[in-house]
Amino acid sequence: MIRFLGWGRSIVMSVVNGIARTVVVLVLLVVALLVFSLARGDGQPGNMVLALDLREPIADSAASPGSLLTPRRVTVMEVVLGLEAAGRDGRVKGMVMKLGNGALSIAEGQEIAAAIERFRAKNKFVIAQTTAFFSAGLGDYVAASAANEIWMQPKAPFTPSGTGGGGLFLRGVLDKIEAEPQIVKRAEYKSAADMFMEKQMSAPDREQLTRLMQSVYDSAVARMATNRKLRQQDVVAALQASPQFSEDALKKRLIDRIGYDDQATAATNARAGAGVKTVKFMTYARDVAKPLGAANIAIVEAAGEIRDGTAKNSLLDTSAGIASDDLSEAIRQATRDKSIKAIVLRVDSPGGSVTASDQILHAVKGAQSAGKPVVVSMGSVVASGGYYISTTANRIVAQPGTITGSIGVLTGKVSFNKTLGLVGANAEQVSVGRNTLMNSPLSPYTPEQLEILSRQADVIYEDFTAKVAAGRKLTIAKVREVARGRVWSGTDAQTHGLVDRLGGFWTAAGEAAALAKVPAGEMVFKIYPRRTGLLGSLSRLMGDMDASLGLLGRIESLLNLPALQALLGGISELPAGGEGTGISLKAAGLPEP
Repeated sequence: MIRFLGWGRSIVMSVVNGIARTVVVLVLLVVALLVFSLARGDGQPGNMVLALDLREPIADSAASPGSLLTPRRVTVMEVVLGLEAAGRDGRVKGMVMKLGNGALSIAEGQEIAAAIERFRAKNKFVIAQTTAFFSAGLGDYVAASAANEIWMQPKAPFTPSGTGGGGLFLRGVLDKIEAEPQIVKRAEYKSAADMFMEKQMSAPDREQLTRLMQSVYDSAVARMATNRKLRQQDVVAALQASPQFSEDALKKRLIDRIGYDDQATAATNARAGAGVKTVKFMTYARDVAKPLGAANIAIVEAAGEIRDGTAKNSLLDTSAGIASDDLSEAIRQATRDKSIKAIVLRVDSPGGSVTASDQILHAVKGAQSAGKPVVVSMGSVVASGGYYISTTANRIVAQPGTITGSIGVLTGKVSFNKTLGLVGANAEQVSVGRNTLMNSPLSPYTPEQLEILSRQADVIYEDFTAKVAAGRKLTIAKVREVARGRVWSGTDAQTHGLVDRLGGFWTAAGEAAALAKVPAGEMVFKIYPRRTGLLGSLSRLMGDMDASLGLLGRIESLLNLPALQALLGGISELPAGGEGTGISLKAAGLPEP
């Protein structure tokens, strides 16, 4: 037995020593890379063209740090800020942009198009190149329309035609398996749970979606027509002809050149001049330090579903979304920073937990009480809880294609107690306390419990609409008219007083600077939330977070080595303990209030 214990101890010590050696190696690598980075400057060539790939889905911002083992793709905000830096950089002559797979929403396309227009205004050029426009959606083409030239391959499909969508309705299936959906909503336009409650699209939902899509379509067509110097009716007629081929799109002046990627690259290099080097956009954006002095405008990034609590701060963390503790603290960090004069809160969120949203809104109010104006810059979707946290902002700026509003409440469950009997199963429960198992999926609500649920929905809805009325300086009657769970385009939201101005990040930044009395040409940004834990330590070691991103990217590559992947992967699979292993039945995807 003693020999066995000694053998076990030696194994444990070997593992611990291995981990310790790995940590030491990582620290030495960090120091070596830091010294190398400081010695070589940003390492970029003197004559370059940036290469931006937008063919994969894109997040609005990197509010969640994710994992060092999971390389991040470019975000909308990195494109916006990176192009601004590149516009000031005399070494950057232009950019080639690949897209066409349908990765961009219309609002994302509008934001990127605005960034391209600012970039081009500084005597730079942009060439958009695609094998084809594969998606019927308009987002990719809206972004491409801002380029100097659009290239497509010969005989390639040009598919952009409009906006559309629908929903899947499962009520018939639930009825067949005797599952009972019990969901309370405020009000008739709050349709996220209709897939469980209805067998077909409701009249209010059809009404709001039809208006939303028409408004977003109109704003996209207007942007395309302006960028391509075409009449709007000509753009509409051209889109109505889709799907078509690249040769057809060329005749309609929707594109400029037909050619392959190497030909577009050659044209780009010829335009940039002799000795040009192509640099990946993310390499440039993360390697080039951009501090221009002490920061005076904070950018607080809030992207994803809103949830209570905090995100983990480990190398293996891959969580995403808005953690209420973390975002509230980010806002408070910006509030405490005496050099920060105003905050731009960049929001891209479909909503989530009402308690988490209220916690974040409290932090926003705290910043305002401290004398720091807060301007919300809306991304692609800012609805329900996303709108809730924006309510009291001094200004709200949205793209015409932003989907916003959804001022309403959803709560409830689907119970499967009868379903189990269909397959010969049975579940029984025991509890102490009248409503302890109220939310169990193994039993339906009682009439008394449904009354409690309905009363809770009323209280939350009344509180939500009251906050909107106070924050937007609207009468409660007006808010109740435009609330009811209805989603609006940015254009229509402005008409109804839910949004102040139409535009993108730079419009919001200009509003923040004006409120803080910061000259527009003297804005210097600091991005929050700042990383904490190991990532935060690395950032602090290397100075400003923006300046350290390139080094972190090189560490990321080292951590992808097979040996380190195997070691860290093994550690991640060790049982954490404390978690139940029971089987649960629940309706996935039910949105929170």
